[in-house]
Amino acid sequence: MSQQPIIYLDNNATTRVDERVLNAMLPYFTHSYANATSNHLAGLTVNEAVENAAWQTANLIGAQEDEIIFTSGATESINLAIKGLANQNRKHIVTVATEHKAVLKTCEFMETIGFEITYLPVATNGILDLEILNQNITDKTALVCIMMANNETGVFQNIAEISKIAHSKGALFMCDATQAVGKIQIDVQVLGIDLLPFSAHKFYGPKGIGALYISAKAKIKLVPQLHGGDQQRKLRSGTLNVPGIIGLGKASEIALAEMKEDQKRIEKLSNKLETGLLHFDGSFVNGNSEKRIYNTSNICFPGVNSEQLILALGNISVSNGSSCSAVTSEPSHVLKVLGLSDENALSSIRFSLGRFTTSEEIDETIERVLALVQQLSQ
Repeated sequence: MSQQPIIYLDNNATTRVDERVLNAMLPYFTHSYANATSNHLAGLTVNEAVENAAWQTANLIGAQEDEIIFTSGATESINLAIKGLANQNRKHIVTVATEHKAVLKTCEFMETIGFEITYLPVATNGILDLEILNQNITDKTALVCIMMANNETGVFQNIAEISKIAHSKGALFMCDATQAVGKIQIDVQVLGIDLLPFSAHKFYGPKGIGALYISAKAKIKLVPQLHGGDQQRKLRSGTLNVPGIIGLGKASEIALAEMKEDQKRIEKLSNKLETGLLHFDGSFVNGNSEKRIYNTSNICFPGVNSEQLILALGNISVSNGSSCSAVTSEPSHVLKVLGLSDENALSSIRFSLGRFTTSEEIDETIERVLALVQQLSQ
């Protein structure tokens, strides 16, 4: 009995590595394998490739190569950005209750070392009221942490205005752009971002590699969290993951070149999927239907247990919350903040499309999901 091919609609959790990225990485496992900080010819040659990857990565977000620190991924980048400010005189951080757990858990840690954390609410559409933000930043605020696009609903925040408010009060601004980098055009200079963490595996690069953009203003205040050989301008010690860095650079180069084409095609497929699935009586979109990343659709099917639906779908990969919290059966903290009941939060499914999603897969998904939700709701 042949197994059905996987229809993968969980691209906000992770993406398939683009073959062009893989091909760029392979020589650095078996041929150009020298340590990038070695001073012999082999090491210098690898270091040159790393510097090129830094340029590719920086170019994707409107930064300079020396403003990029390579990490193991967005979670480490977030920890460095937030914990790295522990020595500041200001001991207050402002964030939003719908942030990724990597931000929320790190902020919880900061509370244990004397920081005050303010967790702001959002409206039922997931958007932050900027007046509430303005009221909660004080002369003691060191950092404002607000994500660009939510990982569960895709909802955008007004990043340019948020950075202006933060800077007007003398605070730094960190923007978790993990779900946005590689999908939409980002310019850290135009947006006024001081710290921007992201991961390669969210836009067709390998797992285990990410980056943190650090502005000149933030760099002065940041202290390292890993100590050792003083690599990466003493901000993140450790032997460089050269194949991963090359993969991140190549993924960045491809994303920049193909972003508009990808967006046009994926957005069309996402709209088709959402229109089809909303034929289920009582179903609705969680968050804001307009101000969101184009590949993400979070839909509630009232009365349908999302875990049962995911299991019944079999070869169709979707999720019912953040992939980092998928092992629990608790309702999504993001959807709860939006005002959903436990029952409706546990009846919600996130569909996140990607570069390799096809129209035929969307047709099959609509048909299968509608049939199953009708069955499970009875």
